[in-house]
Amino acid sequence: MHRNRLAAETSPYLLQHADNPVEWYSWGAEALELAKSTDKPILLSVGYSACHWCHVMAHESFEDPETAAVMNRLFVNIKVDREERPDLDKIYQAAQQMITQQAGGWPLTMFLNPSDRRPFFGGTYFPNEPRHGMPAFKEILQRVAEYYRTHGAEVRQQSTQLEAAFARMLPDALDDAQTLDASSQDASPLALARAALAESFDARFGGFGGAPKFPNPGSIERCLRDDTPEALAMAALTLTRMAEGGIYDQLGGGFARYSVDEAWMIPHFEKMLCDNGQLLAGYADAALKTGNKLFARIADATANWMLRDMRAPEGGFYSSLDADSEGIEGKFYVWNRAEVQDLLDQPEYRVFARRFGLDEPANFEGAWHLYVRDSQADEALTDAARAKLLAVRNLRVWPARDEKILTAWNALAIKGLAIAARVLHRPDLADAAAAAVAFIHRTLWRDGRLLATCKDGRAHLAAYLDDYAFLMDALIELLQTRWRSCDLQFAQALAEVMLEQFEDPKGGGFFFTAADSEQLIHRSKTFGDESIPAGNGIAAAALTRLGLLVGEVRYLAAAERTLKAAWNWMRDYPQAHLSMVNALEDTLAPLKIVIIRGSAPAITHWAKTLSAHYAPMRMIFAIPADAADLPPSLAEKRAVGDAGAAPAVAYVCTGTTCAAPITDLDEIKRALPVP
Repeated sequence: MHRNRLAAETSPYLLQHADNPVEWYSWGAEALELAKSTDKPILLSVGYSACHWCHVMAHESFEDPETAAVMNRLFVNIKVDREERPDLDKIYQAAQQMITQQAGGWPLTMFLNPSDRRPFFGGTYFPNEPRHGMPAFKEILQRVAEYYRTHGAEVRQQSTQLEAAFARMLPDALDDAQTLDASSQDASPLALARAALAESFDARFGGFGGAPKFPNPGSIERCLRDDTPEALAMAALTLTRMAEGGIYDQLGGGFARYSVDEAWMIPHFEKMLCDNGQLLAGYADAALKTGNKLFARIADATANWMLRDMRAPEGGFYSSLDADSEGIEGKFYVWNRAEVQDLLDQPEYRVFARRFGLDEPANFEGAWHLYVRDSQADEALTDAARAKLLAVRNLRVWPARDEKILTAWNALAIKGLAIAARVLHRPDLADAAAAAVAFIHRTLWRDGRLLATCKDGRAHLAAYLDDYAFLMDALIELLQTRWRSCDLQFAQALAEVMLEQFEDPKGGGFFFTAADSEQLIHRSKTFGDESIPAGNGIAAAALTRLGLLVGEVRYLAAAERTLKAAWNWMRDYPQAHLSMVNALEDTLAPLKIVIIRGSAPAITHWAKTLSAHYAPMRMIFAIPADAADLPPSLAEKRAVGDAGAAPAVAYVCTGTTCAAPITDLDEIKRALPVP
């Protein structure tokens, strides 16, 4: 069987195309130099392994010998996994939106000038036959190649215009006179964010905006952090409706990528680690804030799904489960009524059908996708029926699993597990988070720098801002669950690389790629959230928290410069910059840090007691009396007495000011009122 150059890659998405008749290249010097030397335009195709429409375009066009022959004759064809190369994806998604004035997405299909790699035409999915007002892909290929040959001046002019447009995407230079002052108007993005969320809120089904409806974990987090009944009500309704909907896997736990309808009933069935790591944190936080047992149950089941279905033997977490199985979207998850009746006894079926809608008309292509129609059904019978169906479902042909391990997405999972471990009192989740950190440190930390991805023991690709910022943030969260001085040292090492390689000290904020990374047509620096939070937002928050913890003013200054650089974006588009808004709140509040020293039993009891309430503006670190390798700011906060039996003592710091040590638990509870 013929295999193209993608056969040597690690990405499951690229490997899916290794048998195509298209002579695919991965992004690299070989392909780029070939395009330049032959003056063939580049056809850049960007997608990911769990993408349904990527599969459709692959089956229709990339597996078709006639289409492949046209592609091979007219273009140098480059295939990119957007999860491995988010730097390329960010650039060419932005270019596609500028060129076409339409929304981006995947598969992304861009045609690049071989001399400078700037795009001159593009789109997303193109069908193999004319439909929906779009010409056939083969026709597009021929038209684009002809345009490149006959309109060289226009192609060059468009490249110049794109270069200017990219330059305008960068924020203005920092205003040295600007201050971040809680007594001034600088708190306004917090109020503006609340108003923007309220305006887009769906008061019937929860969520923000209409169909297709995404979970938007950042919006939920912002509502939980906002100390108003209205914001809490928005978060609670959204979390409840998602938990009851088909976007949540009612049998196996975990959430799909998004819902195609406004009621959360029918999902796009792919399940992503990045989404579930964030939603695990959101449901755990909501359970802590509200005491709602449903939120705790969903957090528990989502964590179980991550550990059961997504965890690699070495300790890291895989990336995603496909939407399709056996070539059909959703086939793994849906049921027919007769099949369920055969599996359950009559009392179980009666309760199960009423709870999950099997006594209603079919809701997905003649079959039933489970959602909660009646939340009052008998819980014991429901659980028994659910277990039977899950056991049978596990025997089906599974959706493909993308088994590459991404640093940034693992960091989101680590953070979610660390929070859930505290809220649910599950030390096994802390163990899993620590094991994932150990895997990253062992496999993806090389010579003082991170790598972005690993599969089958092969780690490669220089890491991006998200990798550093998310991992630093996750380590700070894990330190609050279980202290290990090595994790603090790792977080500080990440911060130092960020300042050295990613920061823009003049313009403020951080670039997406390191200074010594491959030079692309644009070096992105963005503050807006996407399906994952903005690296700049998480960097500003994590640097603030780490800087206060270890007493490092350089971290605090870098965070403040980032907030100043993003100020206009937060003010004008707060709902699109919620991670930045959260970081601003951390700076304006300011944060409280509680350092507890003493013997392990004593400090564990204190930490558990003081962590019993949701307090996003508070961090609690229980550091054993015999902990070694502490920075001076922590080493000077000493335990009292023998390390093995030292009573607990707490040091409460507000911002950069610390109060006298407290040795009475009731006194510290009074000093830390319940939010």
